[in-house]
Amino acid sequence: MSEERVSVYSEPGPNEMRDPAVRAELKRASVWFGLAIAVALVVLLIQPLLIIFGGLVVASMLDGGARLLGRVLPLPRALRIAIVVALVVSFIAGTFYLAGVEIAQQAEQLRVTLAVQAQRIAQWAADIGLLQERSNLFSLAQQLLGSIGQVTSAVGSVIGAFAALLMILILGLFVALEPRIYERGLQWMVPLSARDDFAVTITRMAVTMRRLLAGRLAGMVFEGTITWLLLSIAGVPMALLLGIITGILAFIPNIGAFISGVLMVAAGFSVGNAEGFWAIVIYFGVQNFDGYVVIPMVAKRTVDLPPALTLSSQILASTLFGVLGLALADPLLAMIKVALERESEVAARIEHEDGEKGEGRISPA
Repeated sequence: MSEERVSVYSEPGPNEMRDPAVRAELKRASVWFGLAIAVALVVLLIQPLLIIFGGLVVASMLDGGARLLGRVLPLPRALRIAIVVALVVSFIAGTFYLAGVEIAQQAEQLRVTLAVQAQRIAQWAADIGLLQERSNLFSLAQQLLGSIGQVTSAVGSVIGAFAALLMILILGLFVALEPRIYERGLQWMVPLSARDDFAVTITRMAVTMRRLLAGRLAGMVFEGTITWLLLSIAGVPMALLLGIITGILAFIPNIGAFISGVLMVAAGFSVGNAEGFWAIVIYFGVQNFDGYVVIPMVAKRTVDLPPALTLSSQILASTLFGVLGLALADPLLAMIKVALERESEVAARIEHEDGEKGEGRISPA
């Protein structure tokens, strides 16, 4: 009888750590608790995370340029990176040196033109009864602009935007100079059994990023140049500035094209109806040619992203993370797509290997 009592009393209670059920519940709770902490950290640190990802985007651009230059110049990687940076800086500086005064004048003229056109639209809407007061249009626009990203409010200022851009460029330059160091560092953070698959995933992400950005840059150069030339021929004012804006906004598909189209049409109708209609024709012509000819040609060697999915990710990223999130939504979506595809491949391979082992263990009758 005493032995039975001792054995009963020696068993762990339901609130003791020795109980296997308590340990299993604590493990489950720790997983969910850790996931909640990870989500909270991502939300709190989203600004630096976006800056780091922007640096990786810049590094992919520099790496692509260095690889392309290496096909014709067998030079060390650091020297090729330096040549690419020098060419980019020279192009930007030369553009603003040759057309800096004209760009500044057209920027001020565009600001005045947009204000005048907005007043005309407000007056027209008020005349037909769509708006009770003219100020309602401006208040609606302010609410729309104000809803784009509270997380990156610090980057909204000029100093914050310049500092973020500088950090992105510096990070991109460092990663582009020695990419293998950072790849090895990431692999060391992964369990040894999964390092090979992780290395393949990183390699595919890098290739996809280079192809995606190459296609974006090709589209930017094409849209900016052809828009500038056609608007100049049609007599639309501020053609050079509109071409530059169109080329820059082409980095953000769908939304960037819509913004540049609004600017072109507003500038065209500020001179006359003929110029306005020509601006509409040029906008749709350039966008259709780029969408049905240029992009499909480039897309053969780049990642395939459905337009609806791309637009949805841009809306979500702009709402949560502001302008920086909008600019990086497309590359981020491409990286997530590559990671999910690679994960499904690994799962299918493991399932296939387990199936072969199971068949091998079955002895013949």
